[in-house]
Amino acid sequence: GAAGRADVAMALSLGEGGGSRLRRQLESGGFAAGEYVKQLSQQSDGDRDLQEHRQRIQALSEETAQSLKRNVYQNYRQFIETAREISYLESEMYQLSHILTEQKGIMEAVTQALLLQADRDDPALGARRAAADPFLSLSAKEAAASEEGRQRTLTTLLEKVEGCRDLLPESPGKYLVYNGDLVEYDADHMAHIQRVHAFLMNDCLLVATALPNRRGAYRYDALYPLDGLAVVNVKDNPPMKDMFKLLMSPESRIFQAENAKIKKEWLEVLEETKRNRALSEKRRLEQEALPRPAPTPPESTNPFEEDEDDEEEEPSAEDEVVDLSLEWIQELPEDLDVCIAQRDFEGAVDLLDKLNEYLGDKPVSQPVKELRAKVDERVRQLTDVLVFELSPDRSLRGGPRATRRAVSQLIRLGQSTKACELFLKNRAAAVQTAIRQLRIEGATLLYIHKLCHVFFTSLLETAREFETDFAGNNGCYSAFVVWARSSMKIFVDAFSKQVFDSKESLSTAAECVKVAKEHCKQLSEIGLDLTFVIHALLVKDIKGALQSYKDIIIEATKHRNSEEMWRRMNLMTPEALGKLREEMRSCGVGNFDQYTGDDCWVNLSYTVVAFTKQTMAFLEEALKLYFPELHMVLLESLVEIILVAVQHVDYSLRCEQDLEKKAFIRQNASFLYETVLPVVEKRFEEGVGKPAKQLQDLRNASRLMRVNPESTTSVV
Repeated sequence: GAAGRADVAMALSLGEGGGSRLRRQLESGGFAAGEYVKQLSQQSDGDRDLQEHRQRIQALSEETAQSLKRNVYQNYRQFIETAREISYLESEMYQLSHILTEQKGIMEAVTQALLLQADRDDPALGARRAAADPFLSLSAKEAAASEEGRQRTLTTLLEKVEGCRDLLPESPGKYLVYNGDLVEYDADHMAHIQRVHAFLMNDCLLVATALPNRRGAYRYDALYPLDGLAVVNVKDNPPMKDMFKLLMSPESRIFQAENAKIKKEWLEVLEETKRNRALSEKRRLEQEALPRPAPTPPESTNPFEEDEDDEEEEPSAEDEVVDLSLEWIQELPEDLDVCIAQRDFEGAVDLLDKLNEYLGDKPVSQPVKELRAKVDERVRQLTDVLVFELSPDRSLRGGPRATRRAVSQLIRLGQSTKACELFLKNRAAAVQTAIRQLRIEGATLLYIHKLCHVFFTSLLETAREFETDFAGNNGCYSAFVVWARSSMKIFVDAFSKQVFDSKESLSTAAECVKVAKEHCKQLSEIGLDLTFVIHALLVKDIKGALQSYKDIIIEATKHRNSEEMWRRMNLMTPEALGKLREEMRSCGVGNFDQYTGDDCWVNLSYTVVAFTKQTMAFLEEALKLYFPELHMVLLESLVEIILVAVQHVDYSLRCEQDLEKKAFIRQNASFLYETVLPVVEKRFEEGVGKPAKQLQDLRNASRLMRVNPESTTSVV
């Protein structure tokens, strides 16, 4: 029957291998959840079977999740290494493609130069070749175009694009090579961004966006010199096809052509224009580097000019020719681009130092100025990359040492002030993030221990790294002190929010402040003392805490005074009496035994004893919080608290008519004046380091009431 089938199913599920069979059943391709649940419901005998089966499935799910997690952790390092190798391979393939393209361009240029030379030697042969091949190459078309036509085309470009006339001044050597519509995509997510129109000139690439309400008109978007531009073909991955990437350190942009033919034309014309630009620049530098023969002066018949001519024959330093035809100088701009693209910051700065050393004592000629202009553009790009490395948007992991590479290179570039500013901003963001990520525990003291450890450890590490990085820049140390003060304010805000705003007890607040002071003293290892800063930032909150706790003691004392019956204390048990003796001894009252009576009686009022314990506890906790700025606040609070008890005793002496009670009040007054007040005065002097005149005046001004035995009136 049904019960038998349920028993069989239960045995199969619970037996050896039941878990593996259940796993295979769930992993099968034809598994249907609805049918499985329906069949299980028919075979199960009651709710208990379904609950047990649910638990087995849940355990199987957790086991699968743990297995998947272990596999991910095992392969995580392999994933990272593979991604790094892919990145290296991509960089090497790009360099290889760039080298092959340059070699191809050089061979085509040589071939074209030979053909042009042959055409000049034999014009008839050139005419026959032109008639036989109407599709001339791009360089041939450029050679055939007139200078007037090129200038007219460039003028038309300036009229069609808004905002580029000032950025793209007209010059006789600039002309339009190629242009067309493209679609831009996001380089990371391949999302459609906008339609653009690109204008390729012989020395730069202009990108413009179409104006929505004006057909054929464009707005300026970006201008990229061909010297710092690299073109990379993007492999087709439908539906993303007919794309190519433009690399401009430190950014890149992806464009899509209308079809494969137009994409091919863009790739070819970009590479050829870059190649022609490089060749023309190289020829120009070689021509400028050649020594120019000085013009021969006409012969003079004046014999007295001979000595003057001999003096003028010595060349001046300004006429000295700087040799810029060296291979490493010619390749310096491209080498800098490669170093920046590969994040080889040290190599880039080494090249710049080498150039500066070579040109250090050379005269500043026009070729040197042009070379400097190119190099300065690369220096700006390198600086931007280093600034981005130090920006708080980057990962803050790794501690202060993670910034050392970028900071050191910025200092070598002569930008120590910017390096200092960015380093401190980075560390400020790291400190804020570390404090924000701390979990607020239930126990305030535990949270404060963690907060102080995180903050002061970070501050100490930052100070040591700062001293290492900026050892030779003494002017930056003032900036670090200002930063440390602002960071301390962030710490105090978090500290006060947890300790004082949550209305913690004075003892807890005192322990927390003590922990913060101890951690602050660690900074003295590096010669930095911020104790006065933390005092100045905490003084307001500590004043508020002392005054709040003072008000609580005064209210409690007044409440006890209102219920005072002036009766001796009966502690009932010797243990309770021994505990009170220990409490009074810890408060500094050493002669308490003279106030104890027979059995468990104490010859003092409960109000006076409670006041003594509460006042001494307040004084002990306040001394843990003490620093000079709090001297008067603490002293005035003590005087106010003591006056409440003293005035109550004096008032009771004047008003009490019962002689026995009056004698008991006098005994309590004697305990206050002769025992408690001197203990308070002595402990205050020990904690502060100097006596308190206000407490001395209070004790001297308070005198016991002398009562005339024959009269019921009291006389002072």
